[in-house]
Amino acid sequence: MAQIDMLHGSIGRKIILFALPLAASSVLQQMFNAIDVAVVGRFASSEALAAVGSNSPVINLLVNLFVGISMGANVVIANYIGQKNDEGVRRSVATAAVVALVGGFFLMLLGLTVTRPILELMGAPDNVIELAALYLRIYFLGMPFILVFNFGSAILRSMGDTRRPLICLGVSGVVNTVLNLILVIGFDRGVDGVAIATVVANVVNAVMVVHMLKNETGPVRLDLHNIRIAWPELRKMLKIGVPAGVQGMVFSFSNVVIQSSINSFGSAAMGGSAAALTYEQFCYFFMSAYCGAAVTFIGQNYGAGAKERCRRIFRLCMLMAVMTALALNIGIAVAREFFVSLFTTDPEVASFGYERILIALLFQWVACSYEVSGAALRGMGHSALPAVMVIFGTCLLRLAWVYFAVPLHPTFSFLVAVYPVSWLVTGALVFGAYWRISRRELR
Repeated sequence: MAQIDMLHGSIGRKIILFALPLAASSVLQQMFNAIDVAVVGRFASSEALAAVGSNSPVINLLVNLFVGISMGANVVIANYIGQKNDEGVRRSVATAAVVALVGGFFLMLLGLTVTRPILELMGAPDNVIELAALYLRIYFLGMPFILVFNFGSAILRSMGDTRRPLICLGVSGVVNTVLNLILVIGFDRGVDGVAIATVVANVVNAVMVVHMLKNETGPVRLDLHNIRIAWPELRKMLKIGVPAGVQGMVFSFSNVVIQSSINSFGSAAMGGSAAALTYEQFCYFFMSAYCGAAVTFIGQNYGAGAKERCRRIFRLCMLMAVMTALALNIGIAVAREFFVSLFTTDPEVASFGYERILIALLFQWVACSYEVSGAALRGMGHSALPAVMVIFGTCLLRLAWVYFAVPLHPTFSFLVAVYPVSWLVTGALVFGAYWRISRRELR
């Protein structure tokens, strides 16, 4: 078991050992969509590229509530580990398993029902909407497996194990890539081929993580015959996870609105924006890895009463996140022609990609200010306050920008400028909240 002792010894090296596999896992997970986008963009059509690449806001809108609850499970289990409460860990693992299964089937049915209406509300062009709806319907058939893997990974991360989820994603990533090439090139399939490959890869993920948890030793072992809800643990998970999940949903809703505005510029803008968005997500995953480290390390140490270590963890996670994101943002912006060319050979599509990279991606490191601060607050059990602030700063502000500012300056560049503006505002709010709460609780 590749477990990290978060309660004793040096912190910086352990944060890196935790964060790097977590970042790599997120990148591999995102590679499912990125490979789908690249394969259809290169071997199918620009319409297929737009259909697959523009679906992330829709998927995130429906999935983020349960992603937040999985974060709640991570914090609750980490707190119990810090308190050395083995029975609390067992009850939480069993509860997380039930939530993953029930939530997965719920999202599958919801996705099959509402994806086409959402695409219509987003104003997807006629030459894209049928392909996008087809991709999403197939994708959501795999939702139970996606949630099982996410909750299983959260359980492993709570004890400091980020390596085995990475192994799962490495294997399933190979499966996804090979199936993509076989179905799209060999069998002349389009978006349905890449969607089927993604579903199969998610099945592989789920089977592997369940096998690992079933063969685990100690309180985190998953006993499939005794999974049931422990209501006190579920309430704790929901207290932390629901605000984070609602934040993610509202955040995704604002991105759906922005995507709707991008759609109004045509399929070339959709394709170019999708290519640039892939790199934004890539950089975000490295930033998010240090957020995951902050949640879990602070969760365990806060449960153990090690308050000075909590303060040091926050400072190190913030510094590492900013440095990593800044380096990646600058590197991709400098070599933007190469990176965009991996997704398209269409000059018009590429020009939109360059524009988004220079306006949004180049300043993405600013988002560390609220991402890491919010993660630290959740590790201490405060989830509602950063959620409200993020909803205001990155959601309501973006909606106001789209509906009131963009009509006055109806250009693609002015539309995507909302990202750095909202990151600055939200960062000031959430970092200020962390500063006030940590001074009170980490004395």
